[in-house]
Amino acid sequence: MSDKKSKMPSRTKAMDPEKSVQRARARRAESPYWSIVVAEDKYTWNTKMGRVGIIRQGLPYESIEVISTRTNLPVKHVLNLLGVAQTTYNKKKKDKDLLTGRDSEVILVLVELLDFGLEVFNNEKEKFQRWLKKPNISLGGVSPESLFDSLTGIQEVRNILNRLEYGNMA
Repeated sequence: MSDKKSKMPSRTKAMDPEKSVQRARARRAESPYWSIVVAEDKYTWNTKMGRVGIIRQGLPYESIEVISTRTNLPVKHVLNLLGVAQTTYNKKKKDKDLLTGRDSEVILVLVELLDFGLEVFNNEKEKFQRWLKKPNISLGGVSPESLFDSLTGIQEVRNILNRLEYGNMA
């Protein structure tokens, strides 16, 4: 019996590293890029290290209004998610101060999530915004937007969107 196995041709192909490298380069070229326009400034990134650079630099307080518009949430609600008092926001915005690193990171990750969500919902903004507000069984009965206060919550919403994209219940 072992003689028969040794005479059978191998069906596995040898890996061609050049093809693998070409595929990786093509994927990297196709990789999405994200951007947020705040006042006259446009912040763009397409890698996590690009995001880190923007986080270290800090985003202006006006970026809270951008997120408010994109999520269809009142500014007050976004401020609550970030743990920023209304008076602090008003003063810092007037003084053209920058958000903390943590708040800048939440804003940038939210931009990525919102772009991905729109893609999953075929750029149907109203439908996606309704989905964000509805309680979701996969999230323990809470609405996706209620989890925007932490990076872990945002990642859970992204996981649900991934499942939706591939046809799983979410």
